[in-house]
Amino acid sequence: MNIIHTIILAAIEGITEFLPVSSTGHLILVSKILQIPGSDFVKSFEIFIQLGAIMAVVSLYMKRLMKEPMLLRPTVIAFIPTGILGVLFYKLIKTYLLGNEIVVVAALIVVGAILIALERYWVTHPTGQSKTILTLDTKALLAIGLFQSLSMVPGVSRSASTIVGGMLSGLKRKDAVEFSFFLAVPTMAAATGLDLLKSAHSFTPPEIGTLMIGFVISWITALFVIRAFTRYVAHATFTNFGIYRILAGLFYLAVMIL
Repeated sequence: MNIIHTIILAAIEGITEFLPVSSTGHLILVSKILQIPGSDFVKSFEIFIQLGAIMAVVSLYMKRLMKEPMLLRPTVIAFIPTGILGVLFYKLIKTYLLGNEIVVVAALIVVGAILIALERYWVTHPTGQSKTILTLDTKALLAIGLFQSLSMVPGVSRSASTIVGGMLSGLKRKDAVEFSFFLAVPTMAAATGLDLLKSAHSFTPPEIGTLMIGFVISWITALFVIRAFTRYVAHATFTNFGIYRILAGLFYLAVMIL
C-alpha cells in the first residue's frame, strides 16, 4: 500500500461505514481495482480504520449519551450476540471471508434486493413502528444483535442489517439508524481490539504510520456522512441504496470477469 491507497481506502471507509451499502464490500472492490495485494496487513488496515468511524459517532453523540446514560444498556445488550459470534468465528472470517470476492458480490446483490422488497412491503403494510430505543425489551435487543451478526459476512453491511433488525423490532426509521450508530461503537471497537491483539506485534513502524493516517481520514469523512445520512432518512427510504447495491454488485462482477 502507498499513501494514495491509504487515503482512498480510509475515505471509502468513512463514507460507507454508516450507509447500508457495506463498507467491507467496497474496500474489497476498490482494493481489487487498485490491485492492492490481499495481505494480512491490508486486512488489518481495513479493520483498524473502523476506529476512525467510531470516533465520528463518539464526537457527534457524546453529549447525548452523557445526558441519556440509559442508552448504554440497550446498546450493550444488543452487542452481546455479535460479540460472542465474532470471537468464535474471528479466524474463519479473516481467513476465508475477508477478501472473498464471490461472497461480496452475492451479498451486495441479495441484500440490495431485500432492502427494495422490504421498503415495498412497508409501504403497503405499515408495521406500526412506534417504539423507542429505551422501550425495546431484551428479546428485541438480542434480535437486533443477531441481525447485526449477519454483517460478519463481507458485503452484507453492518448498518443495513442493524437498521432492518431495528425496524422489524418496532423502531422508527430514524431511531433504527441512530441505534445502528450507537451499536457500531462496541462492535467495531471489539473487532479492532481483537485484531490488534492478534496482529499488532507484527506491524512495522511504517505500517503503524499508515494505520494512523487511515484512522484520521476515516474519522473526518465519517463525521460529514453521519450528519448527511440522518437528514436523508428523515424523508426518504432505503430503496435507492438497494438499487445502488445491486448495481455495485454487478459492476464488481464485471470487474472480476474482465
